[in-house]
Amino acid sequence: MEQFKDKTVLVTGACGTVGAELVRQLVGSPAARVVCIDNNETELFFQVEHYRPTGKVSGHLADVRDREALSLRMRGVDIVLHAAALKHVGLCEDSPAQAIATNIQGTQNVVDAAQQNGVERVIFTSSDKAVNPTNVMGTSKLMGERLMTAAAETSANGVDPQARHNGTIFASTRFGNVLGSRGSVVPLFRRQIEAGGPITLTDRNMTRFIMTLEEAVRLVLKSVWIAQGGEVMITKMPVARIEDIAHVMRDALATNREIEITEIGVKPGEKMYEELMNDEEVRRTLECDDFFITLSAFVNVNAPDYTHLRGSSCPDRPYNSAVEAAISRADLAAYFDRKGVLE
Repeated sequence: MEQFKDKTVLVTGACGTVGAELVRQLVGSPAARVVCIDNNETELFFQVEHYRPTGKVSGHLADVRDREALSLRMRGVDIVLHAAALKHVGLCEDSPAQAIATNIQGTQNVVDAAQQNGVERVIFTSSDKAVNPTNVMGTSKLMGERLMTAAAETSANGVDPQARHNGTIFASTRFGNVLGSRGSVVPLFRRQIEAGGPITLTDRNMTRFIMTLEEAVRLVLKSVWIAQGGEVMITKMPVARIEDIAHVMRDALATNREIEITEIGVKPGEKMYEELMNDEEVRRTLECDDFFITLSAFVNVNAPDYTHLRGSSCPDRPYNSAVEAAISRADLAAYFDRKGVLE
């Protein structure tokens, strides 16, 4: 976090689950200023009031669909963390034009505004659903990643695609299910347990990568300084069966109560498993500490920018929750307890 010293960091979607945690951790860092952008007037007001005593947070009502507003707010900004998105699979499936406007055009607006203002680094928070997408939300996130990679290949003069440091460094971070985030199964199962059940599963064999919000955001902030341009940094995560999450939560929250667990069928666009890296990406991916780093198809790994990856091993298979071993219920319960997921 010391690398954020004296930096001005702008967070889009600052009132969302991931955005709010980014703001929280940045406020506790040596960053000089944190600029919060969101279109949720009420949540933004309370966020700014909460951090007012720190003297380092400003909040601005704006939508990523508005490029002029973004450009105005990026003046003097060093780093942009782009977390704003429409993320609910079902709603994006129902209203695809809205997903395109926010997740694709909005991301291009962030790119344009960052280039216009000479921002140093931009990190796009992506999703496992961008891998071999089966739904509108995943497709829009994949396009967001590709827009970031394309922006990284364009130098300040737009002529030499290898002159990466003439302009802004653009990269993406891809992670799976954030426990407790809006739309995730943990708050859903909690509400169902509190109401007396039943706990509803779409399919008992469904698996997911899992990570706490604090862990996910810590890795996003770490990825800011790993990025050289165009990469997709994939966080390593444990795998859990959704049915096991339901059982662990029922045992922890419904002591001495009979709560039924029922199966209701897969929702439109929903996957049985999560993918964080597909077959095509394996051949241009390197393993580095907490990440798999998938390089742009345009770069040469032997270039000077990538000396930090030399000697790194290559994965031997795609990274998806169907082929990775799921942790046991006992280990899952211990993980929940250790991370305070159910507190």
